[in-house]
Amino acid sequence: MKIVLVGASGFLGRHVLHALGRAGHDCTVLTRDAARRRELALLPGVRLVQADVHAPEVLDAQFRGADAVFSMAGILNERGRDGSGFRRVHVDLVQSLLAAATRAGVRRVLHVSAIGAGQGASHYLRSKGEAERLLEASPVAASVFRPSVVFGPGDSFFNRFAALLRISPVLPLACPEARLQPVFAGDVASAMVTVLARPATNFEAFELGGPEVYSLRELVAWTARQLGLRRRIMGLSPGLSRLQGALMDFVPGKPFSSDNFLSLQSPNVAQGDPWPEWGMHPTSVASVVPGYLLRSARQQRLADFRRHAGRL
Repeated sequence: MKIVLVGASGFLGRHVLHALGRAGHDCTVLTRDAARRRELALLPGVRLVQADVHAPEVLDAQFRGADAVFSMAGILNERGRDGSGFRRVHVDLVQSLLAAATRAGVRRVLHVSAIGAGQGASHYLRSKGEAERLLEASPVAASVFRPSVVFGPGDSFFNRFAALLRISPVLPLACPEARLQPVFAGDVASAMVTVLARPATNFEAFELGGPEVYSLRELVAWTARQLGLRRRIMGLSPGLSRLQGALMDFVPGKPFSSDNFLSLQSPNVAQGDPWPEWGMHPTSVASVVPGYLLRSARQQRLADFRRHAGRL
């Protein structure tokens, strides 16, 4: 098939492109900065196109002749606090993709959403839910994938906590009892390719979680043990968690935010288990994460050694 992918130049997208390439599909990846993503062009069957995906005429041109569109654009935080950043990426862009797909005669869209879409008070989940309503009402057949926290080499979950644990003997942790069901990026990618090979239906949604459910505190403490670090994980009360989010709203890069706090009030646990239907067994955290965390730790020690040697 000829597949056009929007938002596939990041962490999960790389896994999806690998899976599509193995299945023999031709992939066109639309990206705003092709030069920075040029390594993706080395993957089998992948073509990079620098494009403004918010421009309808660009989508019309790129979707022409495509068999399917993968909608994968998403953000965890916005620059402001009013939800407009989430709406632009999660709602307005999806609306544009569906309109262009309809005009181009694309038969189906595969969309990455999130567990809890449409629930709670966070702009993130509300905008995800609004996008799903657009997909359900569209004449284009839509398959929606709602993963829990996605992990794998290069992820922004375990790697971020590992970086914090390396520099801090005490880690103040917001929402320590939040429930999560981490799912391997390679499994999400395989699920999407498997569903692509099936006949399209008007609208279907799959919640994707790994084999185990954890609290956030358990996952952070486990990460510290894998790194061989003795750290105190100080779980914050709901009030202090909310305060941490409010303060972090003003930190560049927003490592945590008020909207993240609100999102974590909804359990990030899958309802249902589609894996057996696809003949798949989800990958455990313990079988993958230690390999890349320890490799990253060795690389960090080597970099520190080189910096020290350069000062001698």
